[in-house]
Amino acid sequence: MGTALARAAQWTAAGSGTGTLEITPLNESLLNQIITFAEDFSTRHPQEAAFVFREPLEWKTQLGCSVFGEGYDINGATVQSEAKGKDDQPLLVLTGSTLRVRSFDQLSCLLQIAMEKKLKEAQACLEANRDPIVKILGPEYGTVEEDTSMLHLLDKVKKDDDPETDIKRKIFLLLHQLDLQLLNSSLKHISQDVRLNPAAINNEVNLLKNFSGKGEETVLESLEYTSDYTFSNGCRAPPWRQVHGEICYLVIKPHDTDPLYITCSTAGVFLNGGELKGKDDIDYERKSYVYKDIVTFLRERSPRFVENMAKQEYNFFKEPTYEKNYQRMEVVDAKVPGQSQNLYDFTKKNVCEKVKSSAARRRSIDKKKLEPSMKWKNTGLCASHSDKAAKKDTEEEGRSSAVSLKIKKKASGISSESVKIQPASKCKASGKFEDISESSSETEEDEEQPIRHQEGNTDLPSEYWGIQKLAKYLKGGNPTATVIALCSMRDFNLAQETCQLAIRDIGCLEVLINLLDTEEIKCQIGSLKILKEISQNTLIRHAIADLGGLQIMVKILDSPDKDLKCLAAETIANVARFKRARRTVRQHGGIKRLVGLLECISVGSTSLTLYQGKDTEIARCGALALWSCSKSIKNKEAIRKAGGIPLLARWLKCSHANILTPVVGTLQECASEPSYRLAIRTEGMIENLVKNLSSEHEELQMHCASAIFKCAEDKETRDLVRQHGGLQPLSVLLGNSENKRLLAAVTGAIWKCAISGENVSKFREYKAIEALVGLLIDQPEEVLINVVGALGECCQEPINRTIIRKCGGIPPLVKLLTGTDQALLVNVTKAVGACATEPENMMIIDHLDGVRLLWSLLKNPNPDVQASAAWAICPCIENAKDAGEMVRSFVGGLELIVNLLKSKNKEVLASVCAAITNIAKDEENLAVITDHGVVPLLSKLANTNNDKLRRHLAEAISHCCMWGSNRVTFGETKAVAPLVCYLKSNDPSVHRATAQALYQLSEDPNNCITMHENGVVKLLLAMVGSTDEALQEAAAGCIANIRRLALATEKAKYG
Repeated sequence: MGTALARAAQWTAAGSGTGTLEITPLNESLLNQIITFAEDFSTRHPQEAAFVFREPLEWKTQLGCSVFGEGYDINGATVQSEAKGKDDQPLLVLTGSTLRVRSFDQLSCLLQIAMEKKLKEAQACLEANRDPIVKILGPEYGTVEEDTSMLHLLDKVKKDDDPETDIKRKIFLLLHQLDLQLLNSSLKHISQDVRLNPAAINNEVNLLKNFSGKGEETVLESLEYTSDYTFSNGCRAPPWRQVHGEICYLVIKPHDTDPLYITCSTAGVFLNGGELKGKDDIDYERKSYVYKDIVTFLRERSPRFVENMAKQEYNFFKEPTYEKNYQRMEVVDAKVPGQSQNLYDFTKKNVCEKVKSSAARRRSIDKKKLEPSMKWKNTGLCASHSDKAAKKDTEEEGRSSAVSLKIKKKASGISSESVKIQPASKCKASGKFEDISESSSETEEDEEQPIRHQEGNTDLPSEYWGIQKLAKYLKGGNPTATVIALCSMRDFNLAQETCQLAIRDIGCLEVLINLLDTEEIKCQIGSLKILKEISQNTLIRHAIADLGGLQIMVKILDSPDKDLKCLAAETIANVARFKRARRTVRQHGGIKRLVGLLECISVGSTSLTLYQGKDTEIARCGALALWSCSKSIKNKEAIRKAGGIPLLARWLKCSHANILTPVVGTLQECASEPSYRLAIRTEGMIENLVKNLSSEHEELQMHCASAIFKCAEDKETRDLVRQHGGLQPLSVLLGNSENKRLLAAVTGAIWKCAISGENVSKFREYKAIEALVGLLIDQPEEVLINVVGALGECCQEPINRTIIRKCGGIPPLVKLLTGTDQALLVNVTKAVGACATEPENMMIIDHLDGVRLLWSLLKNPNPDVQASAAWAICPCIENAKDAGEMVRSFVGGLELIVNLLKSKNKEVLASVCAAITNIAKDEENLAVITDHGVVPLLSKLANTNNDKLRRHLAEAISHCCMWGSNRVTFGETKAVAPLVCYLKSNDPSVHRATAQALYQLSEDPNNCITMHENGVVKLLLAMVGSTDEALQEAAAGCIANIRRLALATEKAKYG
């Protein structure tokens, strides 16, 4: 571990002192690995964990005494562990902010206690103990730079006369293994870094300067170097900083933040300390993470930069000149037959020039690969090609003949057709930069990035050279030769990546796309069959889009040839897996054409004629393409406007699984939109979705369940699923635990359907609850989230809570409280809270320390988790045997929950008020939370219009009045007058809680005066006649107190 810290970890180079660990991804990765090692040490190596260190590890901690619980003696600002060494000294001592730890066992416990602060603690420990092995085992085990061999170190162990030699040896070996692991991890991390150079930074600065200035539409106000002097190596940083890899320093003034002082280094771009006051120098210390370039840094720091960047005209995003000059072929009519030979020669010359241009372009890209890669910049077809392959390709191209593909008979005779060379910019998409507001359900996974593979010119398989030989016939043959070349190319295994990249590298991809623009049907079909296969590759998909292939394929959808339309639609389905491609399809009218492919008279037929079968195949391919395109919100809307919903509904009645799968896939993708959910319900599609849950095809079942999962947010849909018998097949599918994607969809559908009580009764009848409990163990998180969500809904009924207990479901639920997934934590806290309403269940939860785990989740930074945990704590306190003592046993727990009253989230505030209501039922706990300032914090919340918060706040105030002078304090902190307004709410539960709070507050004369001044008597008189006895009694009691005060005042005044 000492070697890794010395050689791999990144320490601050600037400043004075011993140095600190920098905030870098590499350091964070190393720290996380060390934390994992230390946390698991006591479990994996219990004997070694008990070993007492030679010297304690000592550092300044951020932890307070309150975080330590059982196993520790707390005396003021000092904490000592109950566990002691042979010298009868505690193994952990906290004095003020100084922490000393003497064993791995205590180190492991400390990291578990630290929770979200464990990273900071590990960092502080390692900064204070640069060679921790010396402290743990002794100075003779320290990191030796001259001789780090295992023989040298084991020799030390052998000579050691210490009786604990064997344990020391084992600990040393474990630490040495960790050292090797950390060094290996850092090596992998460093090898992935792309280093910047002065030219790349200068290019990026100049580009940003072109779009900076005082205008509102500019991306920045200004961007300047701190030094005008440039050294011979292109750097502007002084030589003593260049040795640290620093290149230059910039002052950037965004529109929406203070000036940013940044350092550009070979490792990337980061924020420095800015100008030093009174000195002509800057603070070189790193103050942020390292970003790969200036644009990435600014995107994180300035929302206005991102917004204005998207508004710039096309020239801001224009491609390099070598892209614009790139040529492609387009077939046009030759009017004069006599000119065919001259055009033949002209074409031959230009095809050769094209290949040379292509090779030169690829070399140009390779030379520039260290330059910053802007996200708004279309990179084009980025392909590297070996010199050997390029040379061979060029030689063969020089001998090839011109392409003459389009032969057409005219009334006056046969005229030959030839090829016209045009700049690719005319045939590409309209080149507009990506619309940042495009996405919908598109995730990082949807927005795929092409990965450049490391390719060399050696050891290439025979298929690569075979495809290269075919290239000359494909590029320079007549139509017949071209068709034969296409057929021969299909004989290769096009699913193999080598073949796919060979087609791209040799320049065949451009030719295949050009062939689509001819009128030779056979050439078009052959080209599309190849493109359909190779477009499974991410690089090829992006290349096809960059070369304008999608636009041509969209036009082909209008072709009368059915085979051609099918192939075009299938290829679009493959290519449109990333955002820019989906937008291209929409912008060129592709969505309307694809919806048109769904129009067919054979829907619902059981036996199809050949003609009808072809129509069905066209519809299947169209549905596949729509499925890929439907991952965008704008495309979903375009499908709806093009009349896609009724056509999808018609095809849903079909019995053929091969078309049902893409149809249902499209529907479930679109079901995230409310308009589609309404249409699915009103068009009668729920019945067909339920019917296909019983299909033999698991993929179809999965998409049907997923569609129901999304649509069952609406009560009407949940009722329809039950009425059409969909709950039983969903319950049956729980038995298929092998297919995790299907299981996730099915459990999601059950979860949403279980929101309706009638459905829960059916699920109990079908034994679904027992099956769900069985899925609480050894399942991926996407399944667990839905399983726990479903159990949480089922737990609303008492009988189901008993079933979960009898099936052994409570222990795994409690165990899940230690997870990290936010959605899972929200669901599991709800389920545990619902189970806790049964006293028998509560005993099990308390025995498993479930309440402590719930309380610890109040520290979670996610407001949804905080609120859900607080709601779950309420029934736990209500049903625990000795609730008061249990709550007091949580060190710092009461202070934590009181501090949550400072939250800005209404749901968190309501849930915490509900928890305080239950806590305040115990007099000792009420006294403690009063000391923590609960009264003024509750008073601050009184001015709210949220009825849910009003109700629980009023209940909390009512119960907090029971201690000392809290009634008086509520009056002094202006909580009484706003409470009177609560009586005007339309919610009866708010009336009851408010009346009870006012009754308690009215025991203080000053509060009675405030209430009377705010017109409480008239409001309460109307409630005295309520059928709610609790409200009736509280209202009457409050009026009585006000009346007694009035009588006493009159008596004192008039005698």
